[in-house]
Amino acid sequence: MYIRSEVDGYVGILTLCHTEKRNALSRALVGELLEAMDAMAAARVRVLILTAGVGSKVWSAGHDIHELPLGEDPLLYSDPLEQLLRGVRHFPAPVIAMVSGSVWGGATDLVLSCDIAIGDDTCSFALTPVNLGLPYNTAGTLNFMRRLPLNIAKEMLFTARSVSPHEAEEWHILNHRVDASELRAFTLDIAHGIASKAPLAVAALKEQFRMLADSAPLQPGIFERIQELRHRVFKSRDYVEGIDAFKEKRAPVFRGE
Repeated sequence: MYIRSEVDGYVGILTLCHTEKRNALSRALVGELLEAMDAMAAARVRVLILTAGVGSKVWSAGHDIHELPLGEDPLLYSDPLEQLLRGVRHFPAPVIAMVSGSVWGGATDLVLSCDIAIGDDTCSFALTPVNLGLPYNTAGTLNFMRRLPLNIAKEMLFTARSVSPHEAEEWHILNHRVDASELRAFTLDIAHGIASKAPLAVAALKEQFRMLADSAPLQPGIFERIQELRHRVFKSRDYVEGIDAFKEKRAPVFRGE
């Protein structure tokens, strides 16, 4: 079991509990999470909370690196992580990320795809594709640009450094930063507050936000140029080196080829 599910009134809570793999977003975990989200939607919860529990050391390690393919696009539309990100954005009620512990790579994209994020003083966030030589996809890059100030998105992606709780609050990755002892109660208080409002109106507002944020299409030429750039990266020796180095637990040596 990768996911623990509970319902508190009109609030659904899904807890990542595959701690031995640091809640890596593998096909198995994502599949179970999407099924649990479907069940929550069928139960007509009015708010959904995604968490790894208070006091978790790692909220999620991000995409399961062992499942990334070599020599082809590693982040296709059909990739499990991409399905999960779309599932969160299209979920018919607000989704709150309740964050305790570190958040890495694609899991940061997951938190930023939630409607609200609340963390404690142990949380941190890192966007790490450059550590692997990984060509991040257009949907994810656009999400960072829409969700963060452009200079902040660039710094996080160019450096891959871990962002502290204070920075996460200052840069609006988090809506609120609270003490760990208050995290669950504070998050539930906000969730129940939202759940007490007119659910059809809240759901319509969420969908309006999503559609308006997605309303600026890319010109075909721009999209094709981006795909050309990404193709060069995922066909590179550096990408193979980044994945090998991760698996061998050593620092990668990138040569720009």
